[in-house]
Amino acid sequence: KIFSVSGHVSKPGNFEVPLGTPFKDLLVYAGGVSGTGVLKAVIPGGSSAPILPSSVILQLNMDYDSISKAGSMLGSGAVIVLDSSVCMVTLLHRISLFYEEESCGQCTPCREGTFWMAKILTRIVKGLGTVEDVDLLYNVADSICGRTICALGEAAAFPVKGILRYFKEEFIAYILNRKKN
Repeated sequence: KIFSVSGHVSKPGNFEVPLGTPFKDLLVYAGGVSGTGVLKAVIPGGSSAPILPSSVILQLNMDYDSISKAGSMLGSGAVIVLDSSVCMVTLLHRISLFYEEESCGQCTPCREGTFWMAKILTRIVKGLGTVEDVDLLYNVADSICGRTICALGEAAAFPVKGILRYFKEEFIAYILNRKKN
């Protein structure tokens, strides 16, 4: 399989490796983690794939079953490596703005769901969010899944659910710290 490795790596590029190659080996081929040098998380299959924290991805092989059992997917094979400097709140905000823009608006769950996820995340980033917004964000994402005409709705919801699964506390801390400032 060809993996396109980008993000915080020293040698981003396309790597053709046998399906089932350990992620650790793929990371070595890409020159290791750049930036802070500390792996925080990986999006293993493009922006719509649920994120996996370093503690999970470092134990996995890059094959469909292993990644699926861990709660994500290989998708396009676009592996995005994130170092410890990445703010998950601003990352998810950027992803949500993309999917809001991409929604064609044909079906209500996607049109309204992508709008509300982007609106909630914008409110959080501006320092106006509440701790309750974190659960609201998850609930909006969950309400999209399985209710849309095409796959874009789920592509927008999966990053939200994945990031909140592993980094919910980072969102709460972000909100509380922004309220103090």
